[in-house]
Amino acid sequence: MPIFKHNQPRLVMFSHKFRPLVVLIILAVLVSCDSKSVDSLALSPLFSDHMVLQQKESVAIWGESGANQTVTISGSWGSEVEGEADENGHWQLIIPTPAAGGPFEVQVSTRDSTIKIADVMIGEIWLASGQSNMEMPLKGWPPNDIIQNSAEEISNAAYPDIRMLTVQRNLTANPINSITGSWEVTSPQTAGDFSATAYFFARKLHQQLNIPIGIIHSSWGGTPAEAWASKSKLTSLRDFDKALESLGNSASQQATNDWFAKWETVSIPNTEDDWNNISFADEQASQADFDDSKWSEAELPGRFDELGSGEIDGAIWLRKKFTITNLDTEYTLDIGAIDDMDATYVNGQKIGGLGGPGYYNVKREYTVPTSILKEGENVIAIRAIDTGGPGAVNGPITLSSGSGEKIDLNGTWKSRPVAEIYQGKFYSYTLDENGFEARPDIRKLSSGTPSVLFNAMINPLLPYTIKGAIWYQGESNVGRATQYERLFSAMIEDWRERWNNDFPFYFVQIAPFRYHTGPIENDQSQKLRDAQRKTLSTINTGMVVTMDIGNYTNIHPANKQDVGARLAGLALANDYGKDLIASGPLYRSHRVDGNKIIVEFDHVGSGLDIVKGRLSGFEIAGENKDFISVKAFVVDNTVEVYHPSIQKPMYVRYAWKDRGIPTLFNKEGLPASSFSTEK
Repeated sequence: MPIFKHNQPRLVMFSHKFRPLVVLIILAVLVSCDSKSVDSLALSPLFSDHMVLQQKESVAIWGESGANQTVTISGSWGSEVEGEADENGHWQLIIPTPAAGGPFEVQVSTRDSTIKIADVMIGEIWLASGQSNMEMPLKGWPPNDIIQNSAEEISNAAYPDIRMLTVQRNLTANPINSITGSWEVTSPQTAGDFSATAYFFARKLHQQLNIPIGIIHSSWGGTPAEAWASKSKLTSLRDFDKALESLGNSASQQATNDWFAKWETVSIPNTEDDWNNISFADEQASQADFDDSKWSEAELPGRFDELGSGEIDGAIWLRKKFTITNLDTEYTLDIGAIDDMDATYVNGQKIGGLGGPGYYNVKREYTVPTSILKEGENVIAIRAIDTGGPGAVNGPITLSSGSGEKIDLNGTWKSRPVAEIYQGKFYSYTLDENGFEARPDIRKLSSGTPSVLFNAMINPLLPYTIKGAIWYQGESNVGRATQYERLFSAMIEDWRERWNNDFPFYFVQIAPFRYHTGPIENDQSQKLRDAQRKTLSTINTGMVVTMDIGNYTNIHPANKQDVGARLAGLALANDYGKDLIASGPLYRSHRVDGNKIIVEFDHVGSGLDIVKGRLSGFEIAGENKDFISVKAFVVDNTVEVYHPSIQKPMYVRYAWKDRGIPTLFNKEGLPASSFSTEK
């Protein structure tokens, strides 16, 4: 358009006879300029400065240009390829890479445009994915979720040959081809934001192989495995048909869009201060005389985010009345934890709150001054914010006086959402009956919706050439172990089919963690761990056991160094020819000998070893499947178990609890996995 503006005044200088010709010339120039903009060359963010390409491979590079344009790619290592874009301007070329080294330059050219990609390294590329334990950065999520020796690790992170591209969170109903993210060179200035697990994996490989390592990191906390698999693969399982059907329901999506278009939005905070000061114009809900009679109810302790057709992420008010008879002393409010954050009021006065996602499992203990209490009826109001995954109040809720009186606040509370998270923003509801109460029964996409993360965070990576994948996930599938056994293997197959490559896939077994506060009979995570162990029947897989480096009270263990190193050990042993034992003992088989069961293991290394003084955690059962703890002994690198009350044992299991305590290792110091032979 600048050409048009420049020439318009000059038209008056030509006679009427020539004006049509001049206009045609100008229009031709404009069309030429528009054509040039359409023909502009563009690449995926995967192909940018500081990238790493897989060594000694024919790697794919792709992008867009003008329709049917000739595209040339040249690498300064001496390779050049040429091809033509299709009628829509899409192109993909394959270029051979040399042995590890660099830095190099890659040049992508058309007739009209050239893009130069600088500081390109050739080395080993790994995809790192999963949920929060993979996403957790080297700087941690203080104050509660920290990385062991984080400050020291960041200050020592001077590895310019390690590069990481972090795919920004995104979810879509249908597969897309673009991502947001950029390659970063490892330094003390950048490493704090890197996935800690992926960084320690890359560092171990780099130190052992002395070649460049590239990590494409694509993960999202609190997400189940089905979100990372494609729609076509999930359809073959038949487990998620209803959810997948709603993805293609345009009427449902339009109803969702229409609903959220009605409301004001509030940006999701980036800092703890912003979380603590966030407002939805909802302060009246904290007042003692606020009318909550038409609100829904929630049983606390327990989930507060399960409403209508599903769960809701956002801000939810929880209110309960209680009676005070003694005003001679201050009171203390104790709450086991609030997932994720809270602002807590008594009679309209704020008594405390913890803002920021790192407080999801921190016990709340707030002082309630006598000055804000009154004899008789009082009201406690909590605005809880859940940013994703289960939203819950955990542990008992009590109000205790200095004189020893205790008021039990467990039970039925009034509940009402005041803001809902949708597509990266809070949508703020009014507190009248035209607010949340008018919400239609809609199903919106969330990070847990089947296939949506594959669509937005895996599909756009195809077919970037990778050596293999590392995976840390499973916590969000606890309670669905039988399904996970099929789902996880299917997801691995899905990715390999998409890449047309049975690449190595190494994963982390979830660590022991207190998933509930009830009796141990309700434990479920050991079943998920066993489902992960059984996934090893899928070819070219390996599993890191973390039973010895977990944290039973924190789902995000601080020791990511050993996690990353153990993942790297699997790759070094299986893919890079290093002579080392990379796995702890894994159940192979068992046989019954009289009243004993003899258990054999793979990966015994230099031999089985016992820690913590004695071998514990083994249980056996007869035909009735009533398991009891038994004595266990290491004999000739097998484990023998028996109990005098069971003359015909049939089943054996080990560390079969949420809190599985490891006592069986190999002499290389790697723990055995929990297992059960019960079908």
